[in-house]
Amino acid sequence: MIRSGGRAVVRRVGRLVVAVVRRARRLHPLAFFALLSLTVLFAAASAEWPQHVPAAALVIPLVLAGLVLGFRQLLVLTLLTMAIASFVLVSRAQPAPTTGFVLVLGAIGWIIIAGAKVRNQLGVPGTRGESMLMELRDTLTAQGELPPLPAGWRAEVAIQSAGKSKFSGDFVVSTERDNVLEVALVDVSGKGVDAGTRALLLSGAFGGLLGVVPVEDFLPAANRYLRRQDWEDDFATVVHVAVDLSTGGFCVRTAGHPPAIQFDAWSGRWGTRDADGPLLGLMEAPEFTPNHGMLKAGDALFLYSDGMVETPRRDIGRGTDRLAGHAERLVAQGFQGGAAMLVAAAGGPGDDSAIVIIHRLA
Repeated sequence: MIRSGGRAVVRRVGRLVVAVVRRARRLHPLAFFALLSLTVLFAAASAEWPQHVPAAALVIPLVLAGLVLGFRQLLVLTLLTMAIASFVLVSRAQPAPTTGFVLVLGAIGWIIIAGAKVRNQLGVPGTRGESMLMELRDTLTAQGELPPLPAGWRAEVAIQSAGKSKFSGDFVVSTERDNVLEVALVDVSGKGVDAGTRALLLSGAFGGLLGVVPVEDFLPAANRYLRRQDWEDDFATVVHVAVDLSTGGFCVRTAGHPPAIQFDAWSGRWGTRDADGPLLGLMEAPEFTPNHGMLKAGDALFLYSDGMVETPRRDIGRGTDRLAGHAERLVAQGFQGGAAMLVAAAGGPGDDSAIVIIHRLA
């Protein structure tokens, strides 16, 4: 109870701070004069009680200003703070080093101003830019959640970004319509934040196409959209599957992506579902060859990115066999919780990794 109460207090304080910062952003002139007044207050206190209020306290209003002020107001406040700091140090009864402190204060102000200038060019003052990125990341995560499936079916997804980054170039979009489950696992070129920003853009577009265009038109439509972006030396690979949840029939199409893996419960064997298709974004009108199959009771289909099977020292073929070997250990538990386990066991730390498991229950 104490822990939960403490977390509730922290959340309330966090919401209060965010609300204050947002209100200050809307009232730039008022915020400027409030911070300037705080600077003068710290300066007067430091001049009167130098042993108790160090001149370094003048940094506090500057840091706060970086959160709420626009570029011009922040520049003026920094210059005024440097002038006030110089006056305080010179006016003290005991001599104090002035030049070094003012230079350090100016360097701190310059760093804050540089960040504010970038945010001003983007039109997102204060911490709004970081908040927007977090909101977009959360949107990408929410879009990757698989839809609820009817009785007799279970699906899981797990994604792990390279280097523990919060942004991943791998993402999943899915939909269920007319008892047909469509899932697309996309791997954007690059890794980390650079790939993650492109993934944020593509996830919304690909998610909008999925379930709207006919199954056979999804990859051609996604290719046309990617080519319109005119990204230099950027591309994406995709594995797209449509599963009829009534019959278990499915169709896999890939665009430069590793093949899907199917587990046959009756024979206990693993096999790849190869489907030819070029990388998205490289050709004007590519063709994507479908691979049709059937999921019987107990069967499972695995979609994964190359980060799960390929490393500089291991080719995709060996990596696929290794992934199937890890998945074999999950057969007894019906693959429940298997997506997270496989990403942890087989995902490469230097590359984004993702896997989707579609299981028809026995």
